[in-house]
Formats: sequence, C-alpha cells, structure tokens
Amino acid sequence: MALTKPEINHLSTKQKLAVFTGSIGLFILALTLFGMNIPYKSLLLALSLGLISIGTIIFSNNLYLSKSKGIKNDAVWFKSISSRGVLAWVLGILLTGFYIVLYFYPEYLGQTASDEPNKGLIALFDPLSELLSGRPASQWFVYGTLYTIAILIFGYKFLLKYRHNRYEQLRTVSVMFFQLAFAFLIPEFMYVMNSDLPYYDLKNIWPLNYYNFEQYRVNAFINSGTIGLTMLIFGVVSIFVITPILTYKYGKRWYCSWVCGCGGLAETAGDSFRQLSDKSLFAWNIERWVIHSVLVFVVVMTTAVIYTYLGYDPKKYWLTRDVFLYLVAGFLTLIFVLTMIFKRHELGKDAKYGAIGYFIIIIALIVIHLFSSQTKLFLFKAETLRSTYSFFIGAIFSGVIGTGFYPIFGNRVWCRFGCPMAAILGFQQRMFSKFRITTNGGQCISCGNCSTYCEMGIDVRAYAQKGENIVRSSCVGCGICSAVCPRGVLKLENDSMNGRINSNDILLGNDVDLMDLVNQNKYS
Repeated sequence: MALTKPEINHLSTKQKLAVFTGSIGLFILALTLFGMNIPYKSLLLALSLGLISIGTIIFSNNLYLSKSKGIKNDAVWFKSISSRGVLAWVLGILLTGFYIVLYFYPEYLGQTASDEPNKGLIALFDPLSELLSGRPASQWFVYGTLYTIAILIFGYKFLLKYRHNRYEQLRTVSVMFFQLAFAFLIPEFMYVMNSDLPYYDLKNIWPLNYYNFEQYRVNAFINSGTIGLTMLIFGVVSIFVITPILTYKYGKRWYCSWVCGCGGLAETAGDSFRQLSDKSLFAWNIERWVIHSVLVFVVVMTTAVIYTYLGYDPKKYWLTRDVFLYLVAGFLTLIFVLTMIFKRHELGKDAKYGAIGYFIIIIALIVIHLFSSQTKLFLFKAETLRSTYSFFIGAIFSGVIGTGFYPIFGNRVWCRFGCPMAAILGFQQRMFSKFRITTNGGQCISCGNCSTYCEMGIDVRAYAQKGENIVRSSCVGCGICSAVCPRGVLKLENDSMNGRINSNDILLGNDVDLMDLVNQNKYS
C-alpha cells in the first residue's frame, strides 16, 4: 500500500487546517494550567471547546464525506498514531499524565479549598458549572465536560465513518445521548432540585458504581425524601431485575455498547485504536483471571462495607449483620448450584474458575463474620478494602491505564480486563442470553478483518472458519466484526437459546448429513 500510494498518510489542506483549529482550542486549555488569572472565562471556554469541536468536525467531513460509503481503515498500520508509533506513545503519555493529575494532584488543575475561588483550568469551567447547577466547578465537572465533548465530537466522526451501517449509527447516537443526558446534565439538574442528594449517574449500576451502597450515600438517599429513596430502590432493582432481563433479551451489548459511558468513549474517541487489542490465547487467559478477580474483590468489598453499618439486634432491625451475610451466601450458593446443574456443559473448563471464585467469596464471608466481634479492627479492614479497590481499580485501572493506554493496548483495556460490570453481564450473556453472532463458514475468505478490528481481542475468524456461533462472555456486541466483513459472514442475532452454543455441530468433513442437521436446527 505504501509503495503504490505513498501519499495516503499525508493530510490534505483542509485536514491540516482542521488540526490547526483544534490545536488552538487545546492551547487555550493548556494556558490555564499555569494558574493565571483568567479574564472573560465564558468567552474563552466557549472559544476553546468550540474550536476543538469545529476542528474535529472539519477533519471528519474531509476524511469521510469525500469518499464513498464503506469502512475506511486505510493505512491504519502505517500511521504512527494508530500503530504504536512515536505519536501514539506521546499521546499515551499525555493522557496518562492528565489522569494522574486529575485523580491525585487536582491542585495542579486549579482545585482549591471549598471557601476559596478556583484557579487555572478548573476556574475556566466555573461559568458553565454555575449555569447548570449554580456552584463552582470541580475537577470532576471539568473531567465530565471534556469526557462528554469527546464522546459527542468523536461520535460524529464515528457516524460518518460507519454511515453505511444503520446498527452502528443507532448505537452511537444512543451512547451520545446517554452520556450527555444521564451522565452529564441530569446529575447537575438533580443538584439544583435537591443539593443534599449525592451525585448519581443513573446509567451506572453496581458494581460499576461500587460506592453506591456506602453508608454516607445510603443515608443521603434516605434523608432526601421520596426522590432519594426512589433512586436507592432503583439501584437495587437495576441489579437484580432490570439488568438480567435486558441481558437475557439482548446480551450485554444493551449496556456495554449502547449505554455505558466507558464503552461510549472507547467506541468513539478510541475507535482508531481498536485494532491494537491483543488476540493471543495468553491475553485471553489473563483476561479471564483478572476480570473475575476484580469481580470477587468488589463483591467482598461491598459486602464488608454494608456489613459495617448494619445493626446487631434483631428486635430493632429486620436486616441484621448475620441476616445480611446469610442472604449474600444463600444467593451466591443458589446461583452457583443452578449454574453447575443446568449450565455446566456450556461453561466447560471455565467451571473450575467459577468454583474457585465462589469458594473465595464464601470463605471471605466467614472471615467477615469471625472478625465482626472485633468491631474497630473490622471497620478498619472494611475501609482498607474499599480504599484499596478505589485506588487500584477505580482510579489506576479504569482511568490511568484504561483510558490513558488507548494508543498502546487498544480502546477496551478497562472493559476487557477490569470492569466488574462487564464480568457480571458476561456471565449472564454466556449462561442465559438469546444473543449470539452467527457465522456462515462457507462464505468466509479468511481475510481477517473481523479479528483485526475486534476491540475485545476475540479471534472472530477462528469461529467464522468453522461456522461456529460466537458466544463469548467478553463480546460487547459492537457489531464491528460484522460491519467490516466483506462477505456478510457474520450476523448479530437474538433468537432461541436452543443450539446457541454449537461447537459440537461444526462441520469438519463429509461425515454429517447436512440436510438432517439443517432440519434439526430449524425445528429445535
């Protein structure tokens, strides 16, 4: 490709103008980092965000609208930014540095004590924050604003790139809407309605929002009256009712590819890096161990935290500490037993990993019960668990590594290796969901596009070559594998659960009655 068309990596005049325009907007933001007193904050903020957005839109229009419809991944391995080149490493270092400062050194962004005016970058966002909620900006408001802008403008770029594919357009509009409305605007409006109500992103469900059942938040919800109690109940119902039903009908894609903000940023701003995900068996093994370890950690941590603020006396409280532990242990045992009895053959060798995780949690619950007699020591242990999870998983993994390392490890590092929500939905998807990606092995030409652009590291081509349905816990149903297939081999479906996992039906020779097999699948 480079020999026949060496200019393919060169930017056009309009693209250079667009890059220059966006760079001016970024330069304005960078100037505020020096802590100078900023005049005309509203004008500068609008100018900065406007120039960044306009530059991205102009660049996207020139990149895609001048070409015919269809997937345009031209020269993706020849561009420094998308092939772990120098630009990729520079961008990765800058993003990682930003996340480190954001989480651990917000004073360098201009964060001050509550009774002092903000400075620097955070002060620049004060007018917008005061407009929406009547309070000064914080580092998290700045982050939320930039996060939302990134999803919106890169979502526009994504829409142009995949404008031939209705499925990709619909789910991209969906994540843009949920990020703008549910993650950004509604929490700000809720603060205006009730300032005592804790911040709550309505689309974030436990265990993704692992902090939702801490004592101060539960008390705040209860003390906020009807709306607070409603939100608390909604959080519980989401875990045990809404999530399983939607996953049963549509697979985990309903959340990971249509609603989640983490997935939204990965799909839009991270689209240029999806080919960098590791497809090796080694990476798959690491993925299964790490993500399920995180899930075990968050279950134990949340149980311990809730346990600390429950009462002892059954005459005063119906939900005592002992009752709570019995309920958790009973629920986990029920899930474990039903899975092993009815779905063991679908788990295969992964069943032992599930057994290990189950017994670790049960042992942890026993330890919690034994430590409960030493209240002060146990409170310390529970807080240690929470702070450890918050630091390593909530900050380092989901932020610094999960997003900062987009240009190096791909755009779904957090979703693939660290998100406990993805682990739960993945378990539900594999065990009792109607969703699968069907394949037509006879049409596959082994081009490898599907595997290359699978952001979750799934070797899709290996399934397609054998005509095997793709039912993987990690699959987020983004549909890119189907979109980039030149032969229409792959199709996302919600159908009967019969024959969904069909590894035993793969045709490897002429020892199968094809018509008999087709009829069996047709009427099963």
